[in-house]
Amino acid sequence: MSVEEIASYLGVSKDTIYGWIAKREMPAHKVGRLWKFKSDEVDTWVRAGKASDEGDEHSVRDAQELEKRATRGKK
Repeated sequence: MSVEEIASYLGVSKDTIYGWIAKREMPAHKVGRLWKFKSDEVDTWVRAGKASDEGDEHSVRDAQELEKRATRGKK
């Protein structure tokens, strides 16, 4: 999967994906100048809690933004 595809799959922005690669050791593979992802590796990483913002000063605001995105258009 590409950065765009994995961001859509997880419901986050591309910037979040790049941040997770740099700061949270998200499983990613560099192919030339592109990042590629295996969905099973990312799923395992997420289930292990590695994407969690616990202890992050922005976690409440980020959670609220994700909730807004998730509920848009569902009414």
